[in-house]
Amino acid sequence: MIADRKERILKNPHESKIYSEFSHFYEKIFSPFFEKRIHGVIQGLHIPPGAKVLEVGIGTGLSMAAYPPHCEVTGVDLAADMLERARQKAEDNDWRHFRLLEMDALNLKFPDNTFDYVHSFHVISVVPDPVRMMQEIHRVCKPQGTIAIINHFRTTKPVLGPIVGALTPVTRHLGWDASLQLSQAFADVPVRIQRRFKTSPFSLFTIVLAENQKNGRSGKDAARM
Repeated sequence: MIADRKERILKNPHESKIYSEFSHFYEKIFSPFFEKRIHGVIQGLHIPPGAKVLEVGIGTGLSMAAYPPHCEVTGVDLAADMLERARQKAEDNDWRHFRLLEMDALNLKFPDNTFDYVHSFHVISVVPDPVRMMQEIHRVCKPQGTIAIINHFRTTKPVLGPIVGALTPVTRHLGWDASLQLSQAFADVPVRIQRRFKTSPFSLFTIVLAENQKNGRSGKDAARM
């Protein structure tokens, strides 16, 4: 049975329970790697007063301190125990501009064109259907709204590519798919990618800032540019 479970996770990394089972260690493990980058992206967006923001996969709330109190932030996550930690963080800091909901990233319970900004940080490679997740993000984001994504995407660089490829079985056990391509994630989603960059040449993580469009060229085409 253990062998069957390992094989299933290798094929479907989202079935790993590491995030829910070790939520109390999550911030200690991931905060040093993720928090500075996430906060830098949010602060660099200069979110205006009254803006409606959605963060898909808010987890324990690593990003929460970066959001200005003059905006309205809805954070969703499927892991109830991690979400409870985010709620406690909001209560402890008296952050009243947050609404935290248990929700599936593949089935967002919001009307079309609800949010001015939609963010997702280090999430898209852990869901079972990244394309579906991006379609949902596109749907609930207003036209000309901002979509901000941080994630690892498969690289073809001669140094990093083989290393990351060799680590793919390990990353799948940890619950994320290191083989996901940027063009694959943005397939059939009409956006205009404004910036695509890394904070250092050897960073494993790509930051994507895009303008949402309700028609036009898909991000898959733009990602190849």
